[in-house]
Amino acid sequence: MQHAAAPRDAVPGNPPGTAVERLVEVVDLLRRHCPWTAALDHAALLEYLVEETYELYEAVDDVARAEAPEQELLDELRGELGDVLFQVVLHAQLRAEAGSFGFAVVAEGLTDKLVRRNPHVFAADGSLRTATPADGGTGTPPSVDGIVATWRAVKAQERPARTSPFDGIPHHLPALAFAAKTLGRAGDGRAGEGRQEQGSEAELGKELLAVVRRALGAGLDPERALRRAVLDYQRDALDRA
Repeated sequence: MQHAAAPRDAVPGNPPGTAVERLVEVVDLLRRHCPWTAALDHAALLEYLVEETYELYEAVDDVARAEAPEQELLDELRGELGDVLFQVVLHAQLRAEAGSFGFAVVAEGLTDKLVRRNPHVFAADGSLRTATPADGGTGTPPSVDGIVATWRAVKAQERPARTSPFDGIPHHLPALAFAAKTLGRAGDGRAGEGRQEQGSEAELGKELLAVVRRALGAGLDPERALRRAVLDYQRDALDRA
């Protein structure tokens, strides 16, 4: 049996397992000895989760837009990743205290899902397939479309109760993300119509900003308008199905 390859580059510091174990231990100690942390519950943490996620989004985008990210940007990204990880570990700790599951079960579930949904990389037992482009094998590389199709097929098998392509899309997403996710799930060909018409992402951003400006000038709420349009689109699509 061939196991997964080690990380490509050595990273300074303790092995990930050691660092994660210490993090889980610290969170457990905070829950037992810090009155503020001990008072938290899932509901109270939601606003922090949303805030930290947006801060991470901004940090990732700052690094992505920089041709050669300065150390300050990388430090910011590292810190924001840690803040989001803290939220994940804390929510898992709350479930551990309730006797449901702990962080290890969350990590194991994620690992199993990644193996299951990527059969072009992993065998059913979790070992690395021997004939893959990644390890110099002679197998034919799968197409990106094929990989996505397999991912979706396995996901559908995991949740057979979801009969609508829009099931599982959070309605609390920002309206623009809600719209993009909906069109993507619908496989709407119109989602790609503007690729040749739009010169760049920057130009598209200016057009979107102009739409928002017109909405505000007309006394309309662009967020609510788009959200309602997406909900109408979903309803109409299901009616046609």
